[in-house]
Amino acid sequence: MSGPAKASLEILVDRDGPLTRAAVLTGGRLTDLYIDHADRPSRLGHIFLGKVERIATGLDGAFVDLGTGKSGLLTVNDARGPKGRVERIGTLLRTGQPVLVQVKTDAVGGKGPSLTMDVTLPGRFLVHAPLGRDVAVSKRLGTGPARAELTRRIQSIVPGSGWIVRAGAATAPDTLLEAESDALHLAWRDVSDAAGRTGAPALLLPGPDAARRALIEHGAAGPSAIVVDGADLARDLADWCADRAPDLADRVVRHDMRPGERQRLFDLRDLDAEVAGLLDTRVPLSAGGSLVIERTEALTVVDVNAGERGNALDVNLEAAAEIARQLRLRNVGGIVVVDFVNMRSRGEAERLLAALSRAVEDDPAQTQVYGISKLGLVEMTRARRGTALADLLAEDKV
Repeated sequence: MSGPAKASLEILVDRDGPLTRAAVLTGGRLTDLYIDHADRPSRLGHIFLGKVERIATGLDGAFVDLGTGKSGLLTVNDARGPKGRVERIGTLLRTGQPVLVQVKTDAVGGKGPSLTMDVTLPGRFLVHAPLGRDVAVSKRLGTGPARAELTRRIQSIVPGSGWIVRAGAATAPDTLLEAESDALHLAWRDVSDAAGRTGAPALLLPGPDAARRALIEHGAAGPSAIVVDGADLARDLADWCADRAPDLADRVVRHDMRPGERQRLFDLRDLDAEVAGLLDTRVPLSAGGSLVIERTEALTVVDVNAGERGNALDVNLEAAAEIARQLRLRNVGGIVVVDFVNMRSRGEAERLLAALSRAVEDDPAQTQVYGISKLGLVEMTRARRGTALADLLAEDKV
């Protein structure tokens, strides 16, 4: 017997004033959102040749001038010496020294970006980690002979070492894996060459923009259509696909408004109102309950309200799926604490935790569910990736 039909996936891209937006729709429902703001640009994934400003002994790190006006912090845990990790930052770096770094997390508030020397170049099926020495396979691909066979297969295709195999690689044809590995290997060679002839500080390679991030994270799933609002955006994305994702090149289509029509792509698909709603603290649930999402500087708190109709377990199970979706759409990072509706038994609590863990499995950002605290609160974390949606759009909310 065949499994359940796979939901169709679309990627919609548009530009609205200072915003460039890429929405991922799964089965017609918004599941992921990527936004660039021209006035508040993200530098996540940018690769710089930085210059060490000073060694911060107390932090066991170094502040690095990136040439952007705000220095980044490179801690010893993200530093790398000629033979791997270093024990103290002062044994590796000195003031004024050039250092090749990548932005690991964006600046938040008064804090500058965090940096790493473990440079990675992401693709749909593979991630090139040029300073690595092996081929690592995603944990999502499980264990056993199939995993070992995939490792051998990738080693026969990719040049050199330093590769992370993503889940989508298991079903990708060799031709696509080879094309992507070649493109990523060439990109790293260009970065290395530029670092050798450029004075610090300098940007060597920008991280992927919103549309490319959507394709990198979801392109392996084979989107049925990539609809782009605007000739320049469509041409740019089609060129990128021709080079990096040739199987998707013919799926890039331009959305043209008909004569006299004023609806843009996001408005036509009712996405503008949904995106605006992501700034609200309250999220309704179909079973009659709701979520209240409050973000603080230290953590994000989610309160689940049962409403008048649903029983506790049904409301909680629906809330678990919606919480996973909201964290992705709002790009929430850091500690998340959830106060679910009180349940009657330990079995119900275990069922809820299992459902929440399944709901976050496909999140591109690493998300971990830790369990229920003594106070009955579910504790989880989600890796920070770029700027939270609320920070990007706060000044644009009408």
